[in-house]
Amino acid sequence: MTDISKITINSGISLLEALKTMDSRKVKVLFVFDGLHFEGLLTIGDIQRAIIRNVDLSDPVSNILDRNKIYGYVTESDEQVKEKMRSLRAEVMPILDSDGNLVDVWFWNDLFGTVPDTKPKIDVPVVIMAGGQGSRLKPITNVIPKPLIPIGEKTILEVIMDQFESIGCHKFYLSVKYKADIIQYYLGQLEHKYDIEFIHEHKPLGTIGSVSKLKGRITTPFFVSNCDSINEQDYRDVYQYHLDNKNDITIVTTVKSIKIPYGVVETGECGLMTALMEKPEQVFQVNTGVYILNPSLIEDIPEGEFFHITNLIDLVNGRGGRVGCFPVSERSWRDMGEWPEYLKMIKVL
Repeated sequence: MTDISKITINSGISLLEALKTMDSRKVKVLFVFDGLHFEGLLTIGDIQRAIIRNVDLSDPVSNILDRNKIYGYVTESDEQVKEKMRSLRAEVMPILDSDGNLVDVWFWNDLFGTVPDTKPKIDVPVVIMAGGQGSRLKPITNVIPKPLIPIGEKTILEVIMDQFESIGCHKFYLSVKYKADIIQYYLGQLEHKYDIEFIHEHKPLGTIGSVSKLKGRITTPFFVSNCDSINEQDYRDVYQYHLDNKNDITIVTTVKSIKIPYGVVETGECGLMTALMEKPEQVFQVNTGVYILNPSLIEDIPEGEFFHITNLIDLVNGRGGRVGCFPVSERSWRDMGEWPEYLKMIKVL
C-alpha cells in the first residue's frame, strides 16, 4: 500500500490542527484513524462546511466525519472501483476489507492522470479594484502600479484574472486611478486579450465606491476582488454557497490562528486573578478582500463619494440582510500588501 503516513491524523485532534496539517502537507484530504482503525476521509470541504455551521475549531475531527462517504472494497472488481472514482471524481479512494480495515489506497493521478474539471462553468462579472497607490510596497510602486507587480512569469493582475477565467468568468471591470495609463497599455500589449472595461476614478472613492458607476450594467451576482492577494480556492464553491444561502454579500475569509507566547492572566474585581491560560491560541476569520455581491446592492453605493466595502456591509447588516462568510485555510490565501508578504508569496510561487 502507498505510504500515507504524512497525510494521516488521529480522530481526536482538533479541526484547527487538521487544517494546519492540510496546509503544511499541501493537501486537501486526510486519512483519519482511531488507533489502527480507519475512521474515514476528512476533506477541506468537510472543514469548511463545519466552520460555516459554526462548529468550534477546537472540536475533534471525529465530530464532523462524514460516515456515509463511499469507498471501495476488496470484494469489488478493479473496474467497479474505478467506476466509483469516475462517478465521484474522487482523487483518492480507500479500499476496505469486510471489517472496515484499510488495505489499499488508489489515487486518481496514478490511474487516470490529471483530475478532470467537470464542474459547470459560471460566467458572472468580476470587478477588480486596482486603483490604489500601493504605498506599502514603495519604492517599487513609485514606478510600477501594484496590479503589475510580477508573481513568477505573470503580474498578479493576470494571475487573478486567469483564475476567474478558469472557472468560466470572462467579463472584467477594472477600477483604476493610480498609473492607469500604464495598466491599460500593459494589458493592451498582451497576446492574451482579456474582456475588460475600465472604470476610471478621478478621485479616491474607497474600496467599493467606484462600483456605483456600474448601475444598470450588472444584473447578476458578481465578484469583487482586490488586486494584491491570491486565494487557492475554486470560486465556484463560494458562488454556490452564496446562492444556496441566499446571501446579499459573501465574504471570502481565511482562518488565521495567533498563538500568544506567554501565560495570559484574566482578572476581576480588586485585581484578583480569575484565570491563567498558558500560551493560548486565538482563531479568527480574516477578510481576504474577495466578495460576491448581489446586483441590487450597487444602488446602495453613493455616486461620486468615498465609500468602503465595510460601509456597505454595515448597511446590509443594519437592515437585517445576509452577509455570509466562506472560509479558506490560512496558507490557501497569499497576500502581497506589504514587503514581507510579497517576498513570502514569490518564494512560494
